Amino acid sequence: MKSLSVSKAVTALMLAGLVLLPLYSHLTGNIFILTLFTRIIILALAAASLNLIMGFAGLMSFGHAAYLGIGGYAVGMLAQEGFGSGFIQFPVAVAASAIYALVIGALSLRTRGVYFIMITLAFAQMAYYVASGLARYGGDDGLTIYKRSDFSGLIDLGNRTQFYYLCLACLFGVMLLIWRIVNSRFGLVVQGLRSNEQRMQAIGFPAKRYQLVCFVISGTMCGLAGALLANNTDFVSPAVMYWTRSGDLMVMVILGGMGTLFGPVMGAVVFLLLEELLSQITEYWALILGPLLLLIVLFGRGGIMGALGRAGRG
Repeated sequence: MKSLSVSKAVTALMLAGLVLLPLYSHLTGNIFILTLFTRIIILALAAASLNLIMGFAGLMSFGHAAYLGIGGYAVGMLAQEGFGSGFIQFPVAVAASAIYALVIGALSLRTRGVYFIMITLAFAQMAYYVASGLARYGGDDGLTIYKRSDFSGLIDLGNRTQFYYLCLACLFGVMLLIWRIVNSRFGLVVQGLRSNEQRMQAIGFPAKRYQLVCFVISGTMCGLAGALLANNTDFVSPAVMYWTRSGDLMVMVILGGMGTLFGPVMGAVVFLLLEELLSQITEYWALILGPLLLLIVLFGRGGIMGALGRAGRG
C-alpha cells in the first residue's frame, strides 16, 4: 500500500506541475520553459502511444517515429496546398497514420522477435526516404509551415498558453483512452497474448486480429502527436522519422516504466530535461546522457515507476 501511495503521489505532483506550469511561466516571465514543456508533452504523448504496443502488447516496434512524421507532413502538406483548417488537417493526420500503421502491422505481425523489429524499422526508413524525396515539400531541407492550424477561433494555436493546454488535453485524453483499453476485455486479451500467445490462440482468440487493432490504435495516437509537433515547431522534416527518434521514444518508455500507465510520461519528462540541462553544460552532453541512461536501465528495473515502488516498500 505504501509503494502505491509513493508512486501515486509522485505522479500526482508531476501532473499538477504540468497543469500549473503556464501560471509559473506567466509569473516569472520565463517563456522558454513553456515552450520546452510543450515539446515534452507532445513527445510524452508519442511515447505513451508506443507503450501501448511495447509495454502492454509486447510488440517491440522500432519504427514508431514514422507516425510522428506522417502526422506532421499531413499538416504541412495541407497547409502548403491552402488547407489551413485544423478540422481538416488533424483528421487527415490521424487517418494517414492509421492507414500506414494498418499496412505495417498487417505485414510485420506475420513475424516475431528481431524480424518484427527490423520490418518496422524498414518501413520507418522507407517513409523517411520518401519524405526526403518530396522536392515540392522541401525534400531533405524540410517544410516550413507559415501558419498554424486554424480552428475557427475556438482556440488560437499561436497563443503559447492555449496551445500548451491543447497539447496537455490531448495527452490526458490519450492516457484516459489507454487506461480504458488496457482495462477492457480487449486490453486483457492483448496482455494475455503478450504473456502466452500460444495458449490464448488455443482457447480461441484470433491473436493477429487483436494485435493489429492495437497496433493501428497506437499509430493513430502517434499521428496526433505528429500533428501537434508540426504546429509547435512550424516546421516538419524527414529527420523526425529517422530511426534514432524511434530509439528516443523507446528510451522514454523504458526509462519511465514499460507497461505502466504514466511511466512513459515520467520518462519523457526526465529524458528531455536531462537532455536540455546537459546540453547547456557541454557540447558533448550525449557522452554523459548515454551511460547515465544505460545505468538506469541496467540497475533500475521497471524504470522510474519501478524504482518508486521499491522505494515505497523500503
